[in-house]
Amino acid sequence: MRPHLARPVRLVLASTSPFRRELLARLQIPFETAAPDTDETPLPGEAPAATALRLAETKARAVTTRFPDALIIGSDQVAACDEVRFGKPHTKTNAAAQLRLMRGKEIVFHTGLCVLNAVTGQARTCVVPVFVGFRELSEAEITAYLDKEDALNCAGSAKSEGLGISLLRYQRGDDPNALVGLPLIALCDMLRAEGLALP
Repeated sequence: MRPHLARPVRLVLASTSPFRRELLARLQIPFETAAPDTDETPLPGEAPAATALRLAETKARAVTTRFPDALIIGSDQVAACDEVRFGKPHTKTNAAAQLRLMRGKEIVFHTGLCVLNAVTGQARTCVVPVFVGFRELSEAEITAYLDKEDALNCAGSAKSEGLGISLLRYQRGDDPNALVGLPLIALCDMLRAEGLALP
Protein backbone atom coordinates (compact mmCIF):
# COMPACT_ATOMS: atom_id res chain seq x y z
CA MET A 1 0.00 0.00 0.00
CA ARG A 2 1.35 3.40 -0.97
CA PRO A 3 2.20 5.52 2.10
CA HIS A 4 0.13 8.67 2.54
CA LEU A 5 2.13 11.79 1.74
CA ALA A 6 1.33 14.86 3.80
CA ARG A 7 3.07 17.31 1.51
CA PRO A 8 3.24 17.42 -2.30
CA VAL A 9 6.68 17.37 -3.89
CA ARG A 10 5.90 19.27 -7.12
CA LEU A 11 4.35 22.61 -8.00
CA VAL A 12 2.18 22.72 -11.12
CA LEU A 13 0.45 25.65 -12.82
CA ALA A 14 -2.67 24.34 -14.52
CA SER A 15 -2.64 26.92 -17.29
CA THR A 16 -1.25 27.58 -20.75
CA SER A 17 -1.36 31.35 -20.21
CA PRO A 18 2.03 33.01 -20.79
CA PHE A 19 0.89 35.86 -18.51
CA ARG A 20 0.25 33.52 -15.56
CA ARG A 21 3.49 31.68 -16.22
CA GLU A 22 5.46 34.95 -16.16
CA LEU A 23 3.75 36.06 -12.95
CA LEU A 24 4.41 32.77 -11.15
CA ALA A 25 8.05 32.87 -12.25
CA ARG A 26 8.46 36.06 -10.18
CA LEU A 27 8.31 33.94 -7.03
CA GLN A 28 11.53 32.16 -8.07
CA ILE A 29 10.35 28.68 -7.15
CA PRO A 30 10.50 25.72 -9.58
CA PHE A 31 7.21 24.80 -11.23
CA GLU A 32 5.77 22.93 -14.19
CA THR A 33 2.85 23.85 -16.42
CA ALA A 34 0.00 21.67 -17.65
CA ALA A 35 -2.93 22.38 -19.93
CA PRO A 36 -6.27 21.79 -18.17
CA ASP A 37 -9.00 20.42 -20.43
CA THR A 38 -12.01 22.31 -19.08
CA ASP A 39 -15.26 23.75 -20.38
CA GLU A 40 -15.26 27.44 -19.45
CA THR A 41 -18.96 28.02 -20.19
CA PRO A 42 -20.73 29.80 -17.31
CA LEU A 43 -23.55 27.90 -15.63
CA PRO A 44 -27.09 29.32 -15.99
CA GLY A 45 -27.57 32.16 -13.53
CA GLU A 46 -24.00 31.92 -12.26
CA ALA A 47 -22.48 35.18 -11.02
CA PRO A 48 -19.15 36.25 -12.60
CA ALA A 49 -17.20 35.79 -9.34
CA ALA A 50 -18.72 32.33 -8.88
CA THR A 51 -17.73 31.36 -12.42
CA ALA A 52 -14.14 32.48 -11.85
CA LEU A 53 -13.91 30.57 -8.56
CA ARG A 54 -15.47 27.38 -9.95
CA LEU A 55 -13.28 27.36 -13.04
CA ALA A 56 -10.10 28.01 -11.04
CA GLU A 57 -10.73 24.87 -8.99
CA THR A 58 -11.97 22.90 -12.02
CA LYS A 59 -8.73 23.66 -13.86
CA ALA A 60 -6.63 22.56 -10.90
CA ARG A 61 -8.56 19.32 -10.46
CA ALA A 62 -8.40 18.61 -14.21
CA VAL A 63 -4.69 17.76 -14.01
CA THR A 64 -4.63 15.79 -10.74
CA THR A 65 -4.44 12.41 -12.47
CA ARG A 66 -1.24 13.54 -14.22
CA PHE A 67 0.21 15.05 -11.03
CA PRO A 68 -1.09 13.05 -8.04
CA ASP A 69 1.81 14.17 -5.83
CA ALA A 70 1.65 17.89 -6.68
CA LEU A 71 0.49 21.21 -5.37
CA ILE A 72 -1.60 22.52 -8.28
CA ILE A 73 -2.45 26.15 -9.01
CA GLY A 74 -5.59 26.95 -10.98
CA SER A 75 -6.81 30.41 -11.94
CA ASP A 76 -9.54 31.93 -14.05
CA GLN A 77 -10.70 35.46 -14.77
CA VAL A 78 -14.14 36.81 -15.64
CA ALA A 79 -14.57 40.47 -16.57
CA ALA A 80 -18.06 41.90 -16.24
CA CYS A 81 -20.13 45.06 -16.14
CA ASP A 82 -23.72 44.60 -15.01
CA GLU A 83 -25.00 41.64 -17.06
CA VAL A 84 -22.34 41.84 -19.77
CA ARG A 85 -19.24 39.63 -19.63
CA PHE A 86 -16.05 40.31 -21.54
CA GLY A 87 -13.92 37.36 -22.58
CA LYS A 88 -10.88 37.09 -24.81
CA PRO A 89 -11.72 38.88 -28.07
CA HIS A 90 -9.49 36.78 -30.41
CA THR A 91 -10.04 39.25 -33.28
CA LYS A 92 -9.52 43.00 -33.70
CA THR A 93 -13.17 43.43 -34.62
CA ASN A 94 -14.28 41.81 -31.36
CA ALA A 95 -11.68 43.76 -29.37
CA ALA A 96 -12.90 47.08 -30.80
CA ALA A 97 -16.50 46.14 -29.99
CA GLN A 98 -15.52 45.32 -26.40
CA LEU A 99 -13.67 48.60 -25.93
CA ARG A 100 -16.65 50.55 -27.28
CA LEU A 101 -18.90 48.88 -24.70
CA MET A 102 -16.44 49.47 -21.84
CA ARG A 103 -15.54 53.11 -22.50
CA GLY A 104 -16.61 55.40 -19.68
CA LYS A 105 -17.63 52.47 -17.48
CA GLU A 106 -16.27 50.50 -14.53
CA ILE A 107 -15.50 46.87 -15.28
CA VAL A 108 -14.89 44.35 -12.51
CA PHE A 109 -12.24 41.75 -13.26
CA HIS A 110 -12.91 38.75 -10.98
CA THR A 111 -9.83 36.52 -10.72
CA GLY A 112 -10.44 33.13 -9.12
CA LEU A 113 -7.53 31.30 -7.51
CA CYS A 114 -7.19 27.73 -6.32
CA VAL A 115 -4.26 25.93 -4.71
CA LEU A 116 -5.07 22.23 -4.69
CA ASN A 117 -3.12 19.69 -2.67
CA ALA A 118 -3.47 16.67 -4.93
CA VAL A 119 -2.27 14.37 -2.15
CA THR A 120 -4.95 15.33 0.37
CA GLY A 121 -7.58 16.67 -2.04
CA GLN A 122 -7.81 19.90 -0.03
CA ALA A 123 -8.40 23.06 -2.09
CA ARG A 124 -7.73 26.59 -0.90
CA THR A 125 -9.71 29.10 -2.96
CA CYS A 126 -10.49 32.80 -3.20
CA VAL A 127 -11.62 35.47 -5.65
CA VAL A 128 -9.69 38.71 -5.97
CA PRO A 129 -11.63 41.50 -7.72
CA VAL A 130 -10.04 44.48 -9.45
CA PHE A 131 -12.24 47.47 -10.31
CA VAL A 132 -11.16 49.14 -13.53
CA GLY A 133 -12.47 52.47 -14.81
CA PHE A 134 -12.15 53.04 -18.54
CA ARG A 135 -11.72 56.46 -20.13
CA GLU A 136 -14.16 57.79 -22.72
CA LEU A 137 -12.27 56.34 -25.65
CA SER A 138 -12.58 57.79 -29.14
CA GLU A 139 -12.72 55.58 -32.21
CA ALA A 140 -9.27 56.86 -33.19
CA GLU A 141 -7.84 55.87 -29.79
CA ILE A 142 -9.37 52.39 -29.99
CA THR A 143 -7.96 51.86 -33.49
CA ALA A 144 -4.52 53.19 -32.57
CA TYR A 145 -4.37 51.03 -29.46
CA LEU A 146 -5.31 47.83 -31.28
CA ASP A 147 -2.80 48.61 -34.04
CA LYS A 148 0.00 48.86 -31.46
CA GLU A 149 -0.89 46.30 -28.79
CA ASP A 150 -1.55 42.58 -29.17
CA ALA A 151 -4.46 42.34 -26.74
CA LEU A 152 -6.47 39.66 -28.51
CA ASN A 153 -5.76 37.06 -25.82
CA CYS A 154 -6.68 39.36 -22.90
CA ALA A 155 -10.10 39.38 -21.27
CA GLY A 156 -11.63 42.76 -22.01
CA SER A 157 -8.97 43.62 -24.62
CA ALA A 158 -7.11 45.93 -22.23
CA LYS A 159 -3.56 44.73 -21.58
CA SER A 160 -2.90 46.74 -18.44
CA GLU A 161 0.72 45.63 -18.14
CA GLY A 162 1.32 47.16 -21.57
CA LEU A 163 -0.20 50.01 -23.57
CA GLY A 164 -3.65 49.17 -22.20
CA ILE A 165 -2.84 51.19 -19.10
CA SER A 166 -3.37 54.32 -21.25
CA LEU A 167 -7.04 53.37 -21.67
CA LEU A 168 -7.79 53.51 -17.96
CA ARG A 169 -8.91 56.17 -15.48
CA TYR A 170 -8.15 53.98 -12.46
CA GLN A 171 -7.75 50.48 -11.15
CA ARG A 172 -8.57 49.54 -7.58
CA GLY A 173 -7.99 46.28 -5.78
CA ASP A 174 -5.86 44.38 -3.29
CA ASP A 175 -3.40 43.04 -5.86
CA PRO A 176 -2.56 44.59 -9.26
CA ASN A 177 -1.24 41.19 -10.41
CA ALA A 178 -4.80 39.85 -10.25
CA LEU A 179 -5.72 42.03 -13.22
CA VAL A 180 -2.96 40.39 -15.27
CA GLY A 181 -4.29 36.96 -14.32
CA LEU A 182 -2.74 35.60 -11.10
CA PRO A 183 -3.22 37.15 -7.63
CA LEU A 184 0.31 36.70 -6.28
CA ILE A 185 -0.34 38.11 -2.80
CA ALA A 186 -3.13 35.60 -2.07
CA LEU A 187 -1.13 32.87 -3.82
CA CYS A 188 1.88 33.46 -1.56
CA ASP A 189 -0.35 33.12 1.51
CA MET A 190 -1.77 29.84 0.21
CA LEU A 191 1.64 28.42 -0.69
CA ARG A 192 3.01 29.30 2.77
CA ALA A 193 0.00 27.56 4.32
CA GLU A 194 1.01 24.46 2.34
CA GLY A 195 4.54 24.60 3.72
CA LEU A 196 6.42 26.31 0.90
CA ALA A 197 9.11 28.72 2.06
CA LEU A 198 8.76 32.18 0.59
CA PRO A 199 10.62 35.30 1.78
